[in-house]
Amino acid sequence: FSDRDGDRRHDRGAVARTSWRLDGSGATCGDGRIQTRIERANADLENTQVRTKRAADRAKRLPQEPCLAFCYGMLNAVSRSFAVVIQQLPEELRDAVCVFYLVLRALDTVEDDMALPQARKLPLLEEFHRYVGDEEFTMEDCGDGHYKELMMEMPKVARVFGNLDKKYRNVILDITKRMGDGMAEFIPKRVESVDDYDQYCHYVAGLVGIGLSKLFVASGLENRCIGTVKELSNSMGLFLQKTNIIRDYLEDILEEPAPRMFWPGEIWELYAENLEDFKEEANQEEAVMCLNHMIADALSHAQDCLSYMSKLQDESVFRFCAIPQIMAMITLALCYDNAEVFEKVVKMRRGLTARVLVNTHDMEDVLMYFHTWADVIGNKALEAYARGDPTAEDVVVLVEAIKDECKRYGYVDKGEGRSYLNLILWFLAVTYFLLVFSGNIRTSTFYIDSESVVQQAIATITLVFTSLFILS
Repeated sequence: FSDRDGDRRHDRGAVARTSWRLDGSGATCGDGRIQTRIERANADLENTQVRTKRAADRAKRLPQEPCLAFCYGMLNAVSRSFAVVIQQLPEELRDAVCVFYLVLRALDTVEDDMALPQARKLPLLEEFHRYVGDEEFTMEDCGDGHYKELMMEMPKVARVFGNLDKKYRNVILDITKRMGDGMAEFIPKRVESVDDYDQYCHYVAGLVGIGLSKLFVASGLENRCIGTVKELSNSMGLFLQKTNIIRDYLEDILEEPAPRMFWPGEIWELYAENLEDFKEEANQEEAVMCLNHMIADALSHAQDCLSYMSKLQDESVFRFCAIPQIMAMITLALCYDNAEVFEKVVKMRRGLTARVLVNTHDMEDVLMYFHTWADVIGNKALEAYARGDPTAEDVVVLVEAIKDECKRYGYVDKGEGRSYLNLILWFLAVTYFLLVFSGNIRTSTFYIDSESVVQQAIATITLVFTSLFILS
């Protein structure tokens, strides 16, 4: 994601601006420590870019078998990010997840195609699981772009599906049937309540989380307990789906020939008469309050996600699951209290995406990202609260719960530790100042052989700043 020349120029420019700020704050270009930091930042940046490019290149290397090559080629075409993330998995499980993804993407294409008459769409959704292994099934009038190609070439996906072990095929068929039935249920009705919203997200994403858990267990990489924690698996899917629904407001509302929106009326009707009103600049204040309310709802799943990821044992499965969850948390932080959501699709910077892809290895990394970006949301929520945002207080409570959960799993907030150390240091410095100023005590370390108040004060100030410098 960072292998384009423009991105490299942009990132190096950011490093250059950082060094300019350091110079402008009193440091000199010849300062060895600053130069070392800049060089280290440049080296880290180059290393991240190289490793990310390698991951992207690996994703583009297609298998020799033609049908399998089509599946991975299509995966790259419809979702480059997922094509990179799936590379974390070992080959057998990777092929099963690839087919699982494409089958559900095809099902989603049927649901999303507003040109398909309802009388045809409903039975297609309900019966789609029967066509997954059918090498004769194809649709030429569904979807557009790469999705149209996917629907036309479904026999190739069916062939790869048929070559999978039965334990994987059973999971894919079960989830496809349940998802198709759920999608059909929501075709004729609008998402009104938050319960409707949760149920719809369960059908289109929670079931994916449950299915993936079953695939992990079937592969032998994960303990059977992962397949039984369905509520946690469901939350993994809901957290991602709700993030996408929030982020994609403008893209969805402008969809032709008619938009399909999944923001629950129970929430948005508190702020507007029509959901379309939020894209008008005159309604920005109400739009942002509704956005923050939606994000508060999404954040309610974050603790379950942490609990699920803490139970994973295999490193490849962990990375596969953790990377999208981290990206969702960051995306929510970028969207919170941000009116740009109603003007464009707010996305992570490519450099940040690259760092998440490259540097996510274990639970410690997940806790760091969740705690850091939850803190960002919390700070924004405090500002929103000052403006009278009705859900800001709820968001602050959710953020504190997420941060507490991170600490429960072993996260150490280094910034918080530094704050405590600073307080202790200042206490000691003030105590020393009082003792020196009174002239009633002499210490072997900091004894000042002078009765001059000025010299004593200078010595104390020197002690404070020297100690702070050492601490920093």
